[in-house]
Amino acid sequence: MSWFVQQSNLEGLLQRHVKMAAEIKNLDTDLQMLVYENYNKFISATDTIKRMKTNIVGMEANMDQLLSKITSVQSKSDTVNTSLFDKRENIEKLHRTRNLLRKVQFIYDLPTRLNKCIKTEAYADAVRFFTGAKPIFEAYGDTSFQDCKKASEEAMDLAKLYSDSEPIEARAEAVVLLKQLNFPVDNLKSNLLEKLEDCLLNFQNEPTQSSIGDISKTFRAYLIIFPDSERRLIELAQALFSNRYETVRENLKKRIPSTDLLAMLRSLWEDATAIDEVIPEAALPAFSLETTRDIIRQHIATAFLHLQSEISEALVRTHSTSNEKLEESQLQTAMETSKIKVSQGCIDLLQEFHHLIDGNIELLVKLRDLIIDWVQEGFQDFFQKLDGHFHVLSGRSKKKTQESTMDSVQIDKVPTVLVLMLAQLCVYIEQTTVPKVTEELASSFFGGGARSYEYGPPFVPGEICRLYHSSGEKFLHHYINMKTQKISKLVNKRFTTPVWIKHKEPREVNMFVDLLLLEINGVVSEVKQILPGIVRRHRHSDSTGSTTSSRSNPMREDMLNRSNTHRARSQFLENHLAKLFEQKMEIFTKVEYTQESVISTVLKLCLKSLQEFVRLQTFNRSGFQQIQLDMEFLKTSLKEFVDDEAAVSFLLKEVNNAAHERCLDPIPLEPPILDKLINAKLAKIKEENPSMR
Repeated sequence: MSWFVQQSNLEGLLQRHVKMAAEIKNLDTDLQMLVYENYNKFISATDTIKRMKTNIVGMEANMDQLLSKITSVQSKSDTVNTSLFDKRENIEKLHRTRNLLRKVQFIYDLPTRLNKCIKTEAYADAVRFFTGAKPIFEAYGDTSFQDCKKASEEAMDLAKLYSDSEPIEARAEAVVLLKQLNFPVDNLKSNLLEKLEDCLLNFQNEPTQSSIGDISKTFRAYLIIFPDSERRLIELAQALFSNRYETVRENLKKRIPSTDLLAMLRSLWEDATAIDEVIPEAALPAFSLETTRDIIRQHIATAFLHLQSEISEALVRTHSTSNEKLEESQLQTAMETSKIKVSQGCIDLLQEFHHLIDGNIELLVKLRDLIIDWVQEGFQDFFQKLDGHFHVLSGRSKKKTQESTMDSVQIDKVPTVLVLMLAQLCVYIEQTTVPKVTEELASSFFGGGARSYEYGPPFVPGEICRLYHSSGEKFLHHYINMKTQKISKLVNKRFTTPVWIKHKEPREVNMFVDLLLLEINGVVSEVKQILPGIVRRHRHSDSTGSTTSSRSNPMREDMLNRSNTHRARSQFLENHLAKLFEQKMEIFTKVEYTQESVISTVLKLCLKSLQEFVRLQTFNRSGFQQIQLDMEFLKTSLKEFVDDEAAVSFLLKEVNNAAHERCLDPIPLEPPILDKLINAKLAKIKEENPSMR
């Protein structure tokens, strides 16, 4: 303390004083609390001592009484022992004899007891009784207790016989009891295993009749009873699950929802896990994983196959009604139905497959990346196969060796409207369906990558779009070719049947023109219901842009007033001079997916075919005039079908020029006569079709 006083200043001493005063006060308070607590304990102990003293006051007299009674009992006991000492040995001997008689009585009563246990199905008690008596039977069974032993063994044989009719679990317990009796149970093994096979077969056919828990307990019991039967049990377990998975495969042949498939796979996985706890050597989880992998892949492939069949059926229904008279907008309805079937079918498949990767089954979590790859590969393969199927429906898919013999047959068998629908459907798939599927795959089926990188990405939308773009163009050209060839047959028949060199003077437009317009009307009807239209451009009447008719040209009227020979020679010269000064016209342009483009292309090809057939004939004056009349009427009638009137007028003029070149006496009809015949034809058409007025 003196050192602290020397080292500290006044302020430090004051602080130390305050701190020590507080500590002293705290210690004083703690001391008071201890005093109060000890005082309370002292008071409580005093009360307890008083209570104990009060209770002990009456015990001393009771102890004296108890001591006197114990002394009295002891004296009486000594008196009894003294009097019975001589008889003790006899009593003990009688007691041993009594116990022996009880055992003998038990042996004699054993057959009755065993029969009673058998009636009450208490086989465990029967075994316990027989096991207890077995040492006596082994020692004296051939002499004194021979009858008892024989009756007991007959009763146990009856118990064994009864146990064969018990359920599989009860019989397994019975085998344990039989083992306790040293009964040879090996001969029962095959019988019990056959019963187990029947039980598993019933479980496979009617799984609701029993549970996998019962099967698991049975396997466990068999392993305990017959440890050497493990290999056979493994084979039975594997066969059970192989058959159950095969049943799932059979169900896949019919289109089942993914939710139902997941329910079946979940049940099988849980059952395999339960059996695996008993027989891990069977490797059922690994087998289930491999089998489920194949089943899901088969399910995805089957779903795509069913979708392709549905799309094909929708198109074939159009095929079956194509030869009938179609009502207005019926083709348009069929086209929209096919589009919906393709687009909505793909979306429905994506929703179905989404359940497979959203399932919370441990099995599916392991297969998630593979499932994503399979779905993407499935769409790639589906679109490619669908394109090939479209080519089969259109009649374009054939071997090279059959091309020469198949063309005419296929054109007659395959409806042209089906080919046009396929062309438009290819455009729809390229522009709408593939982008929609690509977007859905990117948002819901991301990941994957389980396949090797050397094979590239499983789904390549650009490749599919190029494929359908190419196929659409092929189908469109195929449709145009089919229509053109059909009309060309009509034109060929028209020009090869009559003898043009002896043709009579024309009196009306030939019936061939009506047939030609009927075919063109059919093309227009099909195209307008399937292909989109465009805003019509400004009409041009001829290749030079002139709006005046060739029949109203003053120069031609002056020339027609001259002599026939001079007029024919002048007209021939005029046509050749006109070709020199006409501007170059592009007749055949790229075909587009529009009504106007397809109709114009068909008309141009037909007129070009008509021109070529004309060049193969030789005409007299009347034949040339008939061609002139027919072409002039067509020029008027075809205006309502096409936008490019200039090209059509040019081709019609080329037909006239070809006839002029092949005519022996090329003198055309007078304009008044030409107008009269055309007006007569128009009037006749109005009479036959009053709705055209």
